[in-house]
Amino acid sequence: MEETTSKPIYGKLSVICMRGCEEMASKIDWYLRKFREDYENEETYITHVKCPRFGSGEGKCVIEDTVRGHDIYIICDIFNHGITYKMYGQENHMSPDDHYQDLKRIIAAISGKARRITVVMPMLYEGRQHRRTARESLDCAMALQELIGMGVTNILTFDAHDARVQNAIPLSGFDDVQTTYQMIKALSRQVPDISFDKENTIVISPDEGGMKRAMYFSSVLGLDLGMYYKRRNYSVIIDGKNPIEAHEYLGRSVEGKDVMIIDDMISSGESVLDIGKMLKEQGAKRVFVFTAFGLFCNGLEKFDEAYKNGQISKVFTTNLIYRTPELLEREWYCEVDMSKYISLLIDTLNHDETISHLLVPAQRIENLLKKFNAEKNK
Repeated sequence: MEETTSKPIYGKLSVICMRGCEEMASKIDWYLRKFREDYENEETYITHVKCPRFGSGEGKCVIEDTVRGHDIYIICDIFNHGITYKMYGQENHMSPDDHYQDLKRIIAAISGKARRITVVMPMLYEGRQHRRTARESLDCAMALQELIGMGVTNILTFDAHDARVQNAIPLSGFDDVQTTYQMIKALSRQVPDISFDKENTIVISPDEGGMKRAMYFSSVLGLDLGMYYKRRNYSVIIDGKNPIEAHEYLGRSVEGKDVMIIDDMISSGESVLDIGKMLKEQGAKRVFVFTAFGLFCNGLEKFDEAYKNGQISKVFTTNLIYRTPELLEREWYCEVDMSKYISLLIDTLNHDETISHLLVPAQRIENLLKKFNAEKNK
């Protein structure tokens, strides 16, 4: 166990940045050096790796620095489609499968020399394929077991689609980190006239599966809770899923109120846009959308139209995954920076201390609301 002038650490800290995570890793590195400037004088905590590809599309990983005895944190964005590689002369965008293979290559290149490996995978690979409903694969569970089998000790993810997938690795570290505090903080800064009271604001879950997430928001903010449930046509499969025929609302009236729609991700965005339209038809004042991950698989045009028509006011997503340059330019888009939070998690774990206080942000949210209301009432 190494000793510092401050407190013991588990092993020399190394942060490995996978392709597409350079911006996030740079911020994390800056915060880590800031946290430790009193007792460490590291130029960087980044360990450099390369994952080149052959012309056939095959790949490998080369680690350029020593990692023997290190406490390693691999930052990966499995859903970064902005990264490309050449295959038989053709430009290919990296898929989640390609990124996952590179992650395994990095672990294999470490070759058991590290003291501990933690994978920071904000959006869980195959997280939506977490349970079996027919004769189908359980991809997420298999991936988790494969990573643990390769020597990974901990897996950190954010707003998992269903955190019960951790049951696939019950004896290993798996932390599902929530983005609630950062979302509320971003809302208070971007919309300073928001009122966190039952008369003016309500929390909505877009489906029954997201109720737990929305319940936490409503609980810490002291707001009423409503829910839409999806009526699907189970006799038809379109694009791999049963199409939604209608959304039905359960809850108190939204007339004249600001509405906070809470979800884990925006894929195509059809559901949240339909709900935004219905909420406005029911008399909602403003509609704010909060999701950890904004994929926007079908583009931004429908969101532009919804914003123009007043059906949504703001969309908040984190910088945990790739955001296109076009998205960052949109007037309705608000980015929630999670780099400092990840740095705190890494720093705490590297000192082998509990992260419970970071995983349960209720007290910080309460302090934030007190400060926000005090400034608002000045």
